[in-house]
Amino acid sequence: MTVKYSKQIKIPSLDPYFFAPEEDIDALLKLNELSKKHPVNILITGRQGCGKSSLVRQFAAYFNRPFAVFQVGLLSEPGQLFGEQRLKEGETYYQEFLFPKAISTPDCVIHLEEINRPEHPKALNELFSVLSEDRSIWVDELGLVEVTEGVTFFATMNEGEEFSGTETMDAALRDRFYVINMDYLPFDVEKQVLMLKTGINEEQAEIILKIIHKLRSDHSVPIAVSTRHSLMIADLVAMGATIREAVMYSLQISKDILESLLLSIHVETKDMQILENKYLIFKPNSRSR
Repeated sequence: MTVKYSKQIKIPSLDPYFFAPEEDIDALLKLNELSKKHPVNILITGRQGCGKSSLVRQFAAYFNRPFAVFQVGLLSEPGQLFGEQRLKEGETYYQEFLFPKAISTPDCVIHLEEINRPEHPKALNELFSVLSEDRSIWVDELGLVEVTEGVTFFATMNEGEEFSGTETMDAALRDRFYVINMDYLPFDVEKQVLMLKTGINEEQAEIILKIIHKLRSDHSVPIAVSTRHSLMIADLVAMGATIREAVMYSLQISKDILESLLLSIHVETKDMQILENKYLIFKPNSRSR
């Protein structure tokens, strides 16, 4: 039997340069096998920008499984994952959403993003049923909705007082998950990622990461810089931008912080290029070709 996926439920592309701790990869291999025997739910926690969402996507791609993402932070009322009443030409009707289709897709990997950030405190109530051993829920408009064989739920979340709008995850809900905690990639591993994915050289990658690690480890005001952002910087450098230009246009930090960072890196590397900041008339033909 051939299973047809919707445009929103498809197998993602595999990232050929996705790095993760060996023990986490080993755990995910075992959890994938376990999901063939009984329902499995996996919670991924960790710093903002450390690759939680990317890990879920890579899991689905690695095992060639259909994939669907649901933004829990958009849920403003109970039952909204399944559908809602709508009005058309003066008549009300029930609009079924993607979630029932996803949980009815065999072996689907379902990503519940920002599970601790719902707009309504009771918006997650229906998840207790679909994440339980019974894996089913009654929805008046749809009847009994059952989670099909092989479906694996992943949830990701940021934790901490610095994340506005987040809630402490209900202990009974959290109890339904295996938990994997992630952190930023080590310096040398992230350096490999930048070089492999963008083609920049080792020296450029090291300067970029020295700047990023200073931001991440600032004791007064630490700034979360994701690997996605370090790749954005590296991409610009690969296109010929200076380090200064690449950092300035990729990170949302104040000019004062940026100049202080670049100065400290310059002292370490003696690289004048990262401090370069020329002014030109912004009009056609004003730049040399």
